[in-house]
Amino acid sequence: MTTYNLKVTVTEIRGKGHCEYGIKKGDTFLLDDDTKGVPCMYANSAIFPFISGMRYGAAFPWEPDPNVGYACCPDPYNTVVFKIERV
Repeated sequence: MTTYNLKVTVTEIRGKGHCEYGIKKGDTFLLDDDTKGVPCMYANSAIFPFISGMRYGAAFPWEPDPNVGYACCPDPYNTVVFKIERV
């Protein structure tokens, strides 16, 4: 089975535009077998289904590019939007 490395990029922070964990627009995280993910357990929990699926070849029917997916953290006041792409 093919395993893909992923790149996660913060595309925007909605609401007040400030993440309590210090994540900023433009931050990038490279995910391979040795990384733990983004530095926020709440964001990691929310985007984990996308990361685990895309790592093994999944595509989402609502995304126009099968190598890209978008997900966001659960903070309703400062929602961080993540772009997840295969590299």
